[in-house]
Amino acid sequence: MKLEICSFSGYKIYPSKGKVYVRIDSRTFRFINGKAESYFLQRLSPRKIRWTQIYRRLNKKGITEQIVKKRTRRTVKAERAVAGATWDEIRAKRNEKPEVRAAARQAAIEKTKEKAKAKGAQKATK
Repeated sequence: MKLEICSFSGYKIYPSKGKVYVRIDSRTFRFINGKAESYFLQRLSPRKIRWTQIYRRLNKKGITEQIVKKRTRRTVKAERAVAGATWDEIRAKRNEKPEVRAAARQAAIEKTKEKAKAKGAQKATK
């Protein structure tokens, strides 16, 4: 069962009910009754006619009990420690100057390279 919507009032039109108006440019309009069709042909705006769905939607009629505005939850930033590092250590690293951090990074890279070199030399001797 397919329900149509009235082109003027916005009400549902059940099968075998209502009227269909076809304009000269082949555009079809469906109306719930003769009253809606008459107002449409008089070029009255459904926004100004109180019983239409468009008027009720624009002027917020009858929606208080159906829809309650949802509250948006604000995300709260939590500063926590990561596995292997306490929060104080993380904060200390963050507050370091970029040059100090770069130097520490270079030292760590050199240390790992030396380890790899030592491992390679140990394999070569065996």
